[in-house]
Amino acid sequence: MSHTLQKLAGSQVQLQITIPPAEYQTDLGQAAARLSERAAIKGFRPGKAPYEIIKQQLGEMPIMEEAMKNIVQRTYFAAVKTEKLETIGAPQIAVAKIAPGNDLVYTATVALLPKIQLPDLSAISVTRQTVAVGDKETTDALENLRKLQPKEVIKNGAATKEDKLVVALEMFINQVPVEGGQAPNHQVYLNEPHYIPGLAEQLVGLKKDDTKEFTLKFPAEHYQKHLAGRAIDFKVKVKDVFALQYPELNDEFAKTLGQESLAKLRALLQQNLQREAERKEEQRREIALLDQLIEKTQFDELPQILVDSEKRKMFYELKGDLERRGIPIEKYLADLKKTEAQIFTEFTAGAAKRAQAALVSRQVARENNIKVTDEEIKQEVEAVKQAYPDNQQVRENLQRPEVIDTIASTVQNRKVIEFLKTKTK
Repeated sequence: MSHTLQKLAGSQVQLQITIPPAEYQTDLGQAAARLSERAAIKGFRPGKAPYEIIKQQLGEMPIMEEAMKNIVQRTYFAAVKTEKLETIGAPQIAVAKIAPGNDLVYTATVALLPKIQLPDLSAISVTRQTVAVGDKETTDALENLRKLQPKEVIKNGAATKEDKLVVALEMFINQVPVEGGQAPNHQVYLNEPHYIPGLAEQLVGLKKDDTKEFTLKFPAEHYQKHLAGRAIDFKVKVKDVFALQYPELNDEFAKTLGQESLAKLRALLQQNLQREAERKEEQRREIALLDQLIEKTQFDELPQILVDSEKRKMFYELKGDLERRGIPIEKYLADLKKTEAQIFTEFTAGAAKRAQAALVSRQVARENNIKVTDEEIKQEVEAVKQAYPDNQQVRENLQRPEVIDTIASTVQNRKVIEFLKTKTK
């Protein structure tokens, strides 16, 4: 076997591989045996006919074609190993010459893991910002907790900014009903921002059984693109007005939340808020660190297969997030008036950066001998199982090799980030 190597654009190479007849005779014999198991050869049991008999009855070309998969697989990987190539994905195979008794020639085009040159890690500097949770943040959190436990009391008077309304709501564009724009029991808390700006303000002052018609403009960035930026006509009828009565902030309120006193509840809230603020600051630093590292790293051209892989991951992440919120991906796309292909195109820049981040993490791990042990993977798998104790689908997924590979990559990335924190300023 011989081969030549040609470098292509986009971090790809093309191998032209030539195999003389003497080197693929064994493959032909194995292919003929497989064919004889599927095709009846008169006078012989399946798989037992001699090669020459099979060749006479079926012809040499069908045997050559049957043998191609094994020949290509064996010789392609031999050439890749000889050239010490780090390939990504499956190669594109094109047969250039195939004829019995002659050299077999084919080309294999494949993407390579791009080479990267990391910068001096000590030159990376990320400023740590001081985070401190004060009395105001704690008081606001207490107030939010209090507002999670309102008592709703029917009132007969006009609605104030502190009340809740239940309305029958209809929306129109040029007197045509908006699809999905009818809500017979729409609840509006008048003291909270509504997804339709101005709606709450239009309802203040109304009483039970009052009706009102008005026009509001939807935000330009609204997720329902057929409504975004448009003037929508509203018709509402008030079905009920509720006064919202909130519990007092005292020791009794704290006890309903499992704390002995309001002072202890306040202290616990402040502690939790401080931890959350520090966690967010740590995330910000990690992102800033990785952004600087990517910016200062020299990359070969990214192969399209890497970017496309990240696009698919981003799409499945979006789909999973929507499903958790009860929104089918089909409805999301319909509201945006976009196709999956258009969404994929919009993911291009983000996908390229994610691919670069993965390459940087891999290179840092390689250069600094950062590895993931079987015990670390086992611990991570157990943590996932504990997080979803009754989800059989999760347990089944954890048996799949590609899922374990993803978990291993996640653990390694985490170790890389911790390593980088010790090496950067």
